[in-house]
Amino acid sequence: MLELNHKKLDVWNKSIELITEIYRVTKFLPKEEIFGLSSQLRRASVSVISNIAEGSARKSRLERKRFYEISRSSLVEIDAQIEIAHRLSYISKEQIEKLNIVINQIFAMMSKLIQKT
Repeated sequence: MLELNHKKLDVWNKSIELITEIYRVTKFLPKEEIFGLSSQLRRASVSVISNIAEGSARKSRLERKRFYEISRSSLVEIDAQIEIAHRLSYISKEQIEKLNIVINQIFAMMSKLIQKT
């Protein structure tokens, strides 16, 4: 693997934690959600980290900022999907609380990163 600076960012490492937790949670969603909610949650969580990496590789400040904004938007998407999963009784309150902590931490980190860029 490449040894790039974005891997040293706290937000990137926290995003790895989010992906891991999302994959754990979605593993137990109903089979009929394999191409629905499960797939959407997994793709959105991967999008968070992917856009951080891609943004970090951009030379233009505006391009970097745009990718970071997309990354943060993917967090909002995850939040909405978790709400749906909860309302359908697919995930527990404890799982939501754990995810919410990580999502809020990443959202704050992304907001600071965007502001600094």
